Amino acid sequence: MTILRNITRRAFTLAGIAAVAGMMSLSGGKTVIAQEGSHLQSILSNGILRVGTTGDFVPMTVRDVGSGSYKGFEIDAANQLAADLGVSVEFVPTDWKTLVSGVLADKFDIAMTGSSINPGRAKTVGFTQPYFFVGTVPMTLEANAGKFTSWADANKEGVTVAVTLGTVFDEQAQAAFPNATIVKVEAPATGYQEVLSGRADVTITSNVDAASLMERYTNMVTFATGDVRNQRPLGYMTTQNDFVFINYLNTWIDMKKADGFFNRNAQKWGLE
Repeated sequence: MTILRNITRRAFTLAGIAAVAGMMSLSGGKTVIAQEGSHLQSILSNGILRVGTTGDFVPMTVRDVGSGSYKGFEIDAANQLAADLGVSVEFVPTDWKTLVSGVLADKFDIAMTGSSINPGRAKTVGFTQPYFFVGTVPMTLEANAGKFTSWADANKEGVTVAVTLGTVFDEQAQAAFPNATIVKVEAPATGYQEVLSGRADVTITSNVDAASLMERYTNMVTFATGDVRNQRPLGYMTTQNDFVFINYLNTWIDMKKADGFFNRNAQKWGLE
């Protein structure tokens, strides 16, 4: 029995060493050991990080139709991840309806396109920890910026808030502005168009969409800076059972948060 216990103890010890070795990743040109079958192993072996991205989510990921090149918050993050891994990056075109199936079919190692962490998606794919939060912000014309500095400023009689009927912003506006007049427009009309035309004072949208709108319409601004509401987390997607790669990505996200990378990237693309 003693011999059996010793053999069993030794087997567990070896298994533990193998598990630790399987998750070791040393930078600076040193040897990297990754668990066999992990995306991390194939990325390091092939020298290429395959990134699935939609190219249609301004300013997260934007594809130039003419050149096929990409830019945006997620593109900068992908380039940084590849640099930290010591590999090159290959952007794989995808779209929202095939994003999950692309992960499952191994068309790319990771999806970096501004995906919300979603319980439904999490049934079939793996998510990293959150690296950024998307939330709702109020917008108005620059000419009205002095009138509106907080959410409470828009929650008053005589203020008109425009939203698109049936959207999450429709519901959020009713809760946030019970004292204002809420105008609901039907798609393809939008709340921001009502503000641009002068038919409404305020609209609400995601902070990501707001950054895009302010780039297109320089007379539109956000207000109540620092009070982003109804936040939801964004996470990177990969295969569900690749714990080694997910562990690496979570560690990388922690380090990039600590050195301020995500904050700087958000500021660069007008998300803060």
